[in-house]
Amino acid sequence: MKVDLIDSMGSDLTVVNAARVSFDKTSSTLDDKDIKLIKYLAKHNHWSPFSHCFVQFRVKAPIFIARQLAKHQVGLSWNEVSRRYVDSEPEFYYPDKWRLKAENAKQGSSSETVSKEDAWCDMNSYQDSWDGPADSEPHKYYIKDLCEDALHLYNSLLEHPGVAPEMARMVLPQNMYTEWYWSGSLYAFSRVCQLRLDKTSQLEVQEVARQLSAHCLTLFPHSWNALIKEKQE
Repeated sequence: MKVDLIDSMGSDLTVVNAARVSFDKTSSTLDDKDIKLIKYLAKHNHWSPFSHCFVQFRVKAPIFIARQLAKHQVGLSWNEVSRRYVDSEPEFYYPDKWRLKAENAKQGSSSETVSKEDAWCDMNSYQDSWDGPADSEPHKYYIKDLCEDALHLYNSLLEHPGVAPEMARMVLPQNMYTEWYWSGSLYAFSRVCQLRLDKTSQLEVQEVARQLSAHCLTLFPHSWNALIKEKQE
């Protein structure tokens, strides 16, 4: 997962002046009173001043993560790489560990991971042809083989029958990386991070949210602290 900052507009002072315009007042430099105002606005859900700040990111993540994040619509714009037009070689995401399902929840995962012994379950046919290290986790290689087969089929469809890319892409798996431009107001991204930094969120989604949050904290330190950290306390 990777989040790059592309562009931004505004600062903590932008938030302050957007709020003070109600009294026809303007601050030229940020002082302690302004910082106090920012905290007040966030605490009492006066969110409109935070919407005058803008950030734009380019995000790279697997499709199954992108589709969760795409649910956030309010105050945000999304434009994604399309395999109708690009012909670069697809990349795939492979986790270092496979987490077990949480026992006491309808969704999410536990802190425990799949053991090497359990990894061979229901994979007898694959085990028979296995020539890798004896102490390895075979499911990792099995998934890679499946992705390579899907990629081979994808390229074959494009090259020999000449299938349209918009149709051939259907055989590519959800762990394929995609990239998109994600733009919106500071407040809109704070809502994304409030939800996706929560410990119940999928870990891969949390990683994207952490990177988003780090960029916003650098650009708007007082506003972001008020919107995210103080909201969580």
